[in-house]
Amino acid sequence: MEHTIHFTSQGLQLAGVLQIPDALPPGQTCAAIVVLHGFGSNKNGGISMAASKLFAALGYITLRFDMRGCGDSQGQRGKVICMEQVQDTQAAIDFLQTRAEVDASRIGVMGHSFGAAVAIYTAGIDQRVAACVSTGGWGDGEKKFRKQHASPEAWKKFTEMMAEGQRRLALGESMMVPRYDIVPIQPGLRNQLAPGSITDFPYEVVESMFNFRANEVVGQIAPRPLLLLHPSNDTVTPTEQSIDLFAHAGQPTDLHLFAETDHFILGEGNALVIDLVSGWLQKNLPLGG
Repeated sequence: MEHTIHFTSQGLQLAGVLQIPDALPPGQTCAAIVVLHGFGSNKNGGISMAASKLFAALGYITLRFDMRGCGDSQGQRGKVICMEQVQDTQAAIDFLQTRAEVDASRIGVMGHSFGAAVAIYTAGIDQRVAACVSTGGWGDGEKKFRKQHASPEAWKKFTEMMAEGQRRLALGESMMVPRYDIVPIQPGLRNQLAPGSITDFPYEVVESMFNFRANEVVGQIAPRPLLLLHPSNDTVTPTEQSIDLFAHAGQPTDLHLFAETDHFILGEGNALVIDLVSGWLQKNLPLGG
């Protein structure tokens, strides 16, 4: 059963969809999972929908929502600041804790790409997160950008864009930056982006991503469980980002790299990925009841 819901984060109304298993008996509580969308995407994007469908089929309560500035949520469109998204995720957990159906001790967070970095950071600083799943995530914004803009020409263009953005900010102006100048995606994968995905972002977004380091807090998730999934040859977010997160993490942490898939790993119907995530959740985030 799906319910359109709204909750507040720092005075902004955020829009979401809450799914409650039809089989959940009245008066019984259940584990829940917050699903975080990727860069400039929304709650109805392919990855969010695929993840929510999988988790619901396993019997979990799921909440997918639009970050501020995205989809149907309030906020300046496209101003997706990393730490503000962490605050939005914490507000989603606040909301779930008000629901009688939710076991407040069993709330997990799953994120994809940008949302994965946010999920990891949130789990690192918020003990209410019982388990965390990251797909195609990253832990060091500067290193990520350096690899995404690998050639000398591309890095020169990117750093010149940052210098111009900083110059304008000092003058009290905000420069808009095209999506693919921030995160390059090869044309063959762009059809995986959610309808309504944002195409231009204020420069402040670039700076917030550049300085965002989930690596600094990922070790604080332990002893709560963490699952890191990444394509072995990711053409969007460098695979080494998840490997580096694993190196900084405590235990129990599982890292799995998958061949024959690319960045949008949960949206490709890969049976190996689906089976692994399903088994890991059932072990590490029991439904309860």
